[in-house]
Amino acid sequence: MKAFAALYRELDASTSNLAKQAALQRYLREAPAPDAAWAVYFLAGGKPRQLVPVKLLRLLAQEAAGLPEWLFDESYEAVGDLAETIALLLPAPTDAHDLGLAQWVEQHLLPLRGAPADELPDRLRAQWRQLAPDERLVYFKLITGAFRVGVSKLQVTQALAAVGAVDAKRVAQRLMGYTHIGARPDAAAYGALIAPETEGEQNTVTSGQPYPFFLAHPFNVGVEQFDALLGPPADWVVEWKWDGIRAQLVKRAGQVWLWSRGEELVTERFPELATMGAALPDGTVLDGEIVVWREDRVQPFAELQRRIGRKTLGPKLLRELPVVLLVYDIVEWQGRDLRAMPQADRRVVLDDLVAQAQHPQLIASPMLTGTDWMDLARQREAARSLGVEGMMLKRRDAQYGVGRTKDVGVWWKWKIDPLSVDAVLIYAQRGHGRRASLYSDYTFAVWDGPAEQPDRKLVPFAKAYSGLTDAEMARVDAVIRKTTIESFGPVRSVKPTLVFELGFEGIARSPRHKSGIAVRFPRMLRWREDKSVEEADTLGTLEALLPS
Repeated sequence: MKAFAALYRELDASTSNLAKQAALQRYLREAPAPDAAWAVYFLAGGKPRQLVPVKLLRLLAQEAAGLPEWLFDESYEAVGDLAETIALLLPAPTDAHDLGLAQWVEQHLLPLRGAPADELPDRLRAQWRQLAPDERLVYFKLITGAFRVGVSKLQVTQALAAVGAVDAKRVAQRLMGYTHIGARPDAAAYGALIAPETEGEQNTVTSGQPYPFFLAHPFNVGVEQFDALLGPPADWVVEWKWDGIRAQLVKRAGQVWLWSRGEELVTERFPELATMGAALPDGTVLDGEIVVWREDRVQPFAELQRRIGRKTLGPKLLRELPVVLLVYDIVEWQGRDLRAMPQADRRVVLDDLVAQAQHPQLIASPMLTGTDWMDLARQREAARSLGVEGMMLKRRDAQYGVGRTKDVGVWWKWKIDPLSVDAVLIYAQRGHGRRASLYSDYTFAVWDGPAEQPDRKLVPFAKAYSGLTDAEMARVDAVIRKTTIESFGPVRSVKPTLVFELGFEGIARSPRHKSGIAVRFPRMLRWREDKSVEEADTLGTLEALLPS
């Protein structure tokens, strides 16, 4: 645990990618394999299920520090991170330990989940009495699920590749599924990540492991530049950009696995897709988008969210929210890795498979054609009415790469402009990390009626924290401090004085929100200093943006 805490400290203190890479490699070379296995899990984004209720942690830490609740809350607000707040406030350790990361995780942390409620306080106190302050910080970040240290999965992949003298793309393939929420990495799993390549390793006939997803780059230039930058449309496979859950369906040895892009195994959440996959030949891996499909068209993402949020999937829900896999690539066929095959050739194989399968839950993403880029731009104008985000442009000769790369070909996402409204900032909360001292997380509202309506009110409908420069955020922070009306814990209610243009990708009705509307991926496009609060938009403006 001491070595992993030291690695965290070193990574957190550096902004140099080279220094971080050197620290990662040094730790992996020196750490025992069980410790390295868990270190890779956490550094690559793995998070176990919640181990301890956060409310209990706060209460025990407050008692141990001898602080009243208001002072603990003020400390948390000032620091901006619960794990760091607790680590700073606890009394000095009275015991010691010589346990490694794997022992701490397996013998102490994981058993907390499911432990009798009356035993948890004593267990927690006994654990943190043994930990030095820097170890406590890591310990509480792991418990709260807030472990982040400015290292990407790509950097972890590169470090493993260097330590094992293995190609980084092979390591990326082996890492798929490694950080699944139910995973329990051990020395053997770590050894498999850095082991020398073996002949035929790629096509393990019984493995449910997916392939690293190939990701697209944004393409936001004017259509008049397309010919110069891309060449003619004939060089590209053009498709709609679907608004769903990116997934790979794996069928091997009579079993089906469905993986989300976040490397979460979601097979049980979509039983009709598992049934469809069971009808496919062994040795098949498809890449596509899970969407709710009704009346021969994709439904808004909010419909899919309704289904994702349910713990049980009854027959009524499955009928009301039927899903399909809109498939647009095939990366394994008859047990053979097809990623080196050109995009256009993979598409031929895919279309043949879909035609043979004739399954209602398997639909090939339609390819689009146009006489020139302007023709395709005109077709793209219909994207929002069709419930899609724009177009995907894929080089016909592109291989299926690893991650967001251009070394074997390229995919571009040509998205439509976001929907937008002018909204009023009414609540603010401090951020986290380097923004812990700034009010950077905002709640926005629109009017519930037109300007001529007497006694109209502002109704909250969205939260956003991205889109401003550091300088703009500092100015907004100063206004918030001067115009605060009252505080609710970490949240400040402010006098409505600031108007911002908010952009978002989608909009849908939502009975869970006070406004009756939910927006997707809201962010601040610009600060409308030229507009007064009275000129902000209304609920009617939002409702006019709802899909028919």
